[in-house]
Amino acid sequence: MKIVREQREENNSLLKVTVVEEDYGQEVEKNLRDYRRKAEIPGFRRGMVPMGVIRKMYGRGVVAEQSYRKAWEAASEYLQNEKIEILGDIIGAEEQGALDFENSTEFEYVFEVGEAPKVEIALSENDEVVYNAIKVDEKMHNDYRTNYLRRYGRLVDAEEVTSDEALSVTLDNGDMNIADAYVGLISMSEEERKPFIGQKVGFKTTVNINDLYKTPAQRAAILQVKENELEGINPEFSLEITKIRKFAEPELNEEFFKMAFPSGNVKSAEEFEKFLDEDIKSELKRESDFLFTLQMRNFLLEKAGLKMPEGFLKRWLFAINEGKFSMEDIDKEFDQFLKMYTWNFIQKHYITEDKLSVSKEEAEAEAKALAAAQFAQYGMPSAPEEMLAGYVEKLLADKQQGQKIYEKLYETKVVEDVKQKIKVVEKEISADEFAKIANEL
Repeated sequence: MKIVREQREENNSLLKVTVVEEDYGQEVEKNLRDYRRKAEIPGFRRGMVPMGVIRKMYGRGVVAEQSYRKAWEAASEYLQNEKIEILGDIIGAEEQGALDFENSTEFEYVFEVGEAPKVEIALSENDEVVYNAIKVDEKMHNDYRTNYLRRYGRLVDAEEVTSDEALSVTLDNGDMNIADAYVGLISMSEEERKPFIGQKVGFKTTVNINDLYKTPAQRAAILQVKENELEGINPEFSLEITKIRKFAEPELNEEFFKMAFPSGNVKSAEEFEKFLDEDIKSELKRESDFLFTLQMRNFLLEKAGLKMPEGFLKRWLFAINEGKFSMEDIDKEFDQFLKMYTWNFIQKHYITEDKLSVSKEEAEAEAKALAAAQFAQYGMPSAPEEMLAGYVEKLLADKQQGQKIYEKLYETKVVEDVKQKIKVVEKEISADEFAKIANEL
């Protein structure tokens, strides 16, 4: 067996591996014996087919398979022995010539390799990354307060529509008459609410249900029918408001605090307002941390200035996707792929160099936080521990979900690790300024 390495371009080379019968012959004979033992050919008893017949039927394919396997294994071993770190995987090269498996016993396989660039990032306090913290303003506090209290408030009668009230209406199109249909303005945009603002009980108008509600599920709900019954219904209805109800905040009394904070951590209006601010800051910190991670990613990508073998990576993507995507498809998404692929490569460098690790306990805690957040969205801000535990186990058992959790935690570890090596300047900015920076990234 002979291996020759040829540099094609920076971080991209060819491995020419020549194998002879001595390298793969034993495996070929073993495979042919297996074929003979299992072969069922008319005129011969099972296991008694002459080897010449087996060799004629299967020999060429077996030689191709086993000679390629030996060459690929030899190429992998060569890279390992030479301590050459590669990107992606070894793929067949475009320079591969035709091989005659019928008459020849010596074959030259040509593989292409993408070599990993060396990561050399010198960091010091002269390197600076800004951490943008969102300032909690009065509007933000009041909006959050209103949304929080909605969980414990109630609807009371109102005389006039002012913003996001709940309306009871009668709908009539001549064929159908639905009394006490529900129209929730809270789920509408300001533009969609406009026709109702300032109106009172008894107000009449004409609406098109298809315009009023965009999804079949919503239309079926207001018309009190099943989705498959919508077809054929005239969407033009007369609408009359029969009742207007608005949200009324609960009183901040002992009953409310016991219901909203059973652990007793909030017992007064003052403590409640402080709790809201802390809760907002906690939510905003997640946003700030996410933006900082993006900024740190871009900083390290620029600082590293890694030269990746782009041509190889495109060919590798094409090869591993086995024709699912054309090269044109890959070209369209390649810039974003290259950015994330390079970022993952830099993360791997710090994980290895600084011996970063994620424990099972950390993964379970992250999964629990995700589970709690999902249950809160479903209206269960305090899900039982046994329910959370079951969901955590399910999340981590799912290969894709579990991998995402570990990847996120490793990314956090890398960012925290690099933070200790540079200067981080915290800057408090408005929500609008924050959104502008986030959109640019």
